[in-house]
Amino acid sequence: MVTILNKERSLFNNLLAEVRDQELQKDGARFRSHCERMGEIFGYEISKQMPSEVRQISTPLGIAEEQVVSESPVIVSVMRAGIPLHMGLLRMFHTAGGGFVSLYRNHDKDGSFQISLEYLSCPDIQGKTVILCDALIASGSTITLACKALLTKGTPKHIHIVSLIASREGLAAARKKLPAKDVSFWLGAVDDELTVKSYIVPGLGDAGDLAFGEKTT
Repeated sequence: MVTILNKERSLFNNLLAEVRDQELQKDGARFRSHCERMGEIFGYEISKQMPSEVRQISTPLGIAEEQVVSESPVIVSVMRAGIPLHMGLLRMFHTAGGGFVSLYRNHDKDGSFQISLEYLSCPDIQGKTVILCDALIASGSTITLACKALLTKGTPKHIHIVSLIASREGLAAARKKLPAKDVSFWLGAVDDELTVKSYIVPGLGDAGDLAFGEKTT
């Protein structure tokens, strides 16, 4: 399943438009805050797909029956860029467990690169719902490696992959390499162009740098 939020009119699109805007991107705090708020919206939409149960709630005046989400997911983010989304998701699923994946690019002299796993930490994911978030899906290599690394830690019930923007090519590559029935994609937008250096066009730039400052080389 692939859900693309900007296909429908909502305030999500306002937030996405602002994080794309190169002038507004100069305010790092605003960029982070918008990403967190979009994480909350993703969480709300994902919650509609999660198991629920009817609970009886004692109010000051009687008993109310409410259909409530009955499961806490494990939220895993790809560092650094996925952290603001992670925080927004965590505000919606406040009892969720949390994990982190660190990956980096090994650049070759010809300009090509390979994605390498550096670090993975997460609680038990066996039989649980996992939400894996990264700001962007460019070539699809990072999110695919992160997902496969998670699967070495157990077999979750389902994985929801959350990203602000994916390239059409990267989304296709990730869907091809990951198990279709066990993985869903929740995207803010899908952009058509991916450059030879794996930058999404129009995209929004380097989300990690925009949120936390430029990396030193």
